Amino acid sequence: MSTGILYIVPTPIGNLDDMTYRAVEVLKSVDLILAEDTRTSSVLLKHYNISKPLQSHHKFNEHQKVELVKNRIMAGENVALISDAGTPGISDPGFLLVRTCVAEGIQVQTLPGATALIPALVDSGFPCDKFCFEGFLPQKKGRQSLLASLAQEHRTMIFYESPFRLVKTLTQMSEAFGTERECAVAREISKKFEQVVRGTLSDLITHFTANEPKGEIVIIVKGL
Repeated sequence: MSTGILYIVPTPIGNLDDMTYRAVEVLKSVDLILAEDTRTSSVLLKHYNISKPLQSHHKFNEHQKVELVKNRIMAGENVALISDAGTPGISDPGFLLVRTCVAEGIQVQTLPGATALIPALVDSGFPCDKFCFEGFLPQKKGRQSLLASLAQEHRTMIFYESPFRLVKTLTQMSEAFGTERECAVAREISKKFEQVVRGTLSDLITHFTANEPKGEIVIIVKGL
């Protein structure tokens, strides 16, 4: 019996029409779909008339499930991994399963598709030829030391953040990078109320203090 394939399938970050034809076909063809949140993913699967066995696979259970999933693929099943939004493995579960399958010689196919960081980077107007993606900053320990270590970074920097911590994070960035460092905040990418606010860190702190941020947030900071 031949070994199956692990498919890493990006899902829309907002607009359901951003799903690719190939992604839909793969999800319709596999034996099992692993989802970060089965309730969220059920909406997407129903929208595209995809009816396949669905199991949860998230940061709280991936260590317990990775061997079981690997064994199913080794037995010949094709499995797809999706997250709530975007590409699995990018600030979402996926790395551990991919690493395990690669170590076993299992074929991994990652489909191209949605991820918030690239459209936010391009929309910012900052250099796109070289950049560093930092994802979510540590919530407590190591947060300010990491920002301090990036103060002399020449590449454009990209961060994910919760709307509830946005003003705090921009304030900490202004302390590490200087109040006049240019920045852009993209929110609700591909959704109805998509917005990009550009200016200095000082400008953005003032703006989002007066206008409570909502939705998914990407912060783009210009390098030196």
